Amino acid sequence: MNHNILTTHVDTSSETGLRTEEMLLNVGPQHPSTHGVFRLVVKIDGETIKEAIPVMGYLHRGTEKLAENLTYTQIIPYTDRMDYVSAMTNNYVLCHAVETMMGLEIPERAQFLRLIAMELNRVASHLVWWGTFLLDIGAMGPFLYAFRDRETILDLFNELCGARMTFNYMRVGGVKWDAPPGWIDKAKEFVQYMKKELNNYHQLVTGNEIFIHRLRGIGKFDTKTALDYSLSGVMLRSTGVKWDLRKDEPYCIYDRFEFDVPTATEGDCMARYHLRMAEIEQSLRILEQALEQFPSEGEVMGKVPRVIRPPAGETYVRIESPRGEIGCYIASQGKDKPWRLKFRRPSFTNLQILPKLLQGENLSNMVAILGSIDIVLGEVDC
Repeated sequence: MNHNILTTHVDTSSETGLRTEEMLLNVGPQHPSTHGVFRLVVKIDGETIKEAIPVMGYLHRGTEKLAENLTYTQIIPYTDRMDYVSAMTNNYVLCHAVETMMGLEIPERAQFLRLIAMELNRVASHLVWWGTFLLDIGAMGPFLYAFRDRETILDLFNELCGARMTFNYMRVGGVKWDAPPGWIDKAKEFVQYMKKELNNYHQLVTGNEIFIHRLRGIGKFDTKTALDYSLSGVMLRSTGVKWDLRKDEPYCIYDRFEFDVPTATEGDCMARYHLRMAEIEQSLRILEQALEQFPSEGEVMGKVPRVIRPPAGETYVRIESPRGEIGCYIASQGKDKPWRLKFRRPSFTNLQILPKLLQGENLSNMVAILGSIDIVLGEVDC
């Protein structure tokens, strides 16, 4: 890739007498491996990264400020455009916050539809990561397989809510529509297909010797560093911390299903790869149980006032998105619009460790380390 050289200066080493040239390189904001309009200013000395400065804000939409002039239902489409690779979890965390303030009871059928939608979206999100991450480090084939299988999930979402990426499916009190006839059976077929296909993914990539040597030991950090930077999701679990909000602070109906929380101790790019692949497997396990237990009948919307006015006060709720802990803080004055709304975005928080991970690394590892964090820029620049 062609990088724009900003400045150049010469540094003379007193120890060796060699003259080395430091350069500032712009990676992005149109670079494909930055996964969006994200700029990384990198100072290099030869092939070694001396300093890396993330530059954000190119995609900023002011979602949290706009929300102050929108009703709660009107805010939902804006959440779709934050983490647009996993919009269902964004829809849910907002609705969950409002429902918590109002003490609403959600019908069982709606709870099942919400959980199924979120877990399908988690699989789709990890497929996007798998394909693009491998594309970043030079493998073209996996990207095509990943997007082929993700397309099936998007087709299911299109039938369920009439959209493929920005769903606007969740509602305060339930979901927008019931599942169409035959949809649950199609979802069951996909789960069985994906379980077999996941084995093919492992045969194609996971055991590849070149791939293993490419990732093992790079972008490494320990548990203390992860906690110091408030990392969550796979970024935290790759250091051995077994923390998943679906298990540790259950929401929706996650406490009804059996699934494991995969962890690793290496804290490197390879560990994060294995964990995301394991999470796909666990999501399929949850989906298999939820689809089998799906209620045959029932309402998809609870009893909700015509105008949604949470009582005066404040609340913070958090859930487990594919990238980690996504939280929603609402301060209400008892009106139909929030006085203040704030999201905790895991992509933004996890990205803070990038300068530390890149310092002293070889330039060839930069893209692999950035890709292993799994950021979505709509969420970084909320």
